[in-house]
Amino acid sequence: MIKSNSSMSTIAFRAATIEDLPLLRHWDEQPHTVASDPNDDWGWETELVRSPEWREQLIAELDGRPIGFVQIIDPLLEDSHYWGDVPANLRAIDIWIGEADDLGKGYGTEMMRQAIARCFAAPEVSAIIIDPLASNMRARKFYERLGFTFVENRTFDEDFCAVYSLDRNAWERTDSTSCPNHE
Repeated sequence: MIKSNSSMSTIAFRAATIEDLPLLRHWDEQPHTVASDPNDDWGWETELVRSPEWREQLIAELDGRPIGFVQIIDPLLEDSHYWGDVPANLRAIDIWIGEADDLGKGYGTEMMRQAIARCFAAPEVSAIIIDPLASNMRARKFYERLGFTFVENRTFDEDFCAVYSLDRNAWERTDSTSCPNHE
C-alpha cells in the first residue's frame, strides 16, 4: 500500500474475485478502455475463478474505492502463449483505469509504479514487457516516462502494438521518487 504523491490518498491492490465481475464488465465497456484494447475478450467469468501460478489479477483501490485493474503475468508460462517465444524471467503488465473521471489524476502512474515494484520484488525477474496499441501515443508516452524503452512494433492477433521493455538494471538506476517501494 502506497500513499499517492498527488493527493495523499492511498492506492492499494487486492486480488480480483468473481464478485468483481459486474464492475470489470462495466469498465471493459467504457469508451476509453475499448479504445485501448478493442479486440480483447477477457473472459472474466472464466478467468476470475482461475488462479494460475503465472498470473495475478488485481483491483486497484483508492481509499477503498475500486479505480482500476492490473494484470501481471509470466509471459513464458502463460497458457495462451500470447507473447510467443520469450525468455524466462520476464513479466508482462496490463493496466487500465476503470472510469474516465479517474483519468489524468496520477492514479495510473501510481498503479504502474506499484506493479513495477511488485514484479521486481522477485529477484529473478530481469525485465517487464508491455504492449500498448502503436497508435496510442498517450499510453506510449506514459510508459516512456516510467522508464520503458521501445523494442519493436508487433501484431498480436488483430492489434498492431508497440512493444516496450523496462530492464531491471535501468529501473534500479532510477531514483526512489520515480518508483516508490524501490529498494
